[in-house]
Amino acid sequence: MREFTIRVGRRRAIRLPAVVWLTLVWMLLWDRPSVPNLLTGLALAVLLQLVFPLPPIGPQLRLRPAGLIVFVLRAAADLLHSAGPLAWQAAGGRGRAKRNSVIAVPLRTRSDLILTIMAISLSATPGTLVLDVRHSDATLFLHVLGAADDAAVEKARRDVQALEHRTVRAFGTPADLRALREDRS
Repeated sequence: MREFTIRVGRRRAIRLPAVVWLTLVWMLLWDRPSVPNLLTGLALAVLLQLVFPLPPIGPQLRLRPAGLIVFVLRAAADLLHSAGPLAWQAAGGRGRAKRNSVIAVPLRTRSDLILTIMAISLSATPGTLVLDVRHSDATLFLHVLGAADDAAVEKARRDVQALEHRTVRAFGTPADLRALREDRS
């Protein structure tokens, strides 16, 4: 698929799909659509691309419908599953206070896009927070609530690796899929 761009100098380009997307987001921020909002959104979208030029992510992003459905459904289930215990702990639920852990989880894929999606997914799930990402070896450092012993830490690592698998199956490139297969063998 060819991306429609307007070149502005050697290093800057205005990507028309990004202009449409940014304008749509701008329009959604306002109470009702209007011509002034549309024109302001278009102007801001062009200005943002000129001031903050970003590389295209097209070749890195692959949407696989079956994998995307599994990813979304499991993310929703994880949110529901973790919200209850976290709310109980925050409300001062009875029982012993749970210990928390900071763990490192090396990933099998090196894609910045996969790393970003995983960091967002993990941070959006109650009970986990991404503290750092080491790009050199694709390692995520996480704060995990309730990981008090070695078994709980290993379960948290397996959960992150399962998330990586689902993320790659939903968004990964063929190279990302190969990295998962090679790790299993």
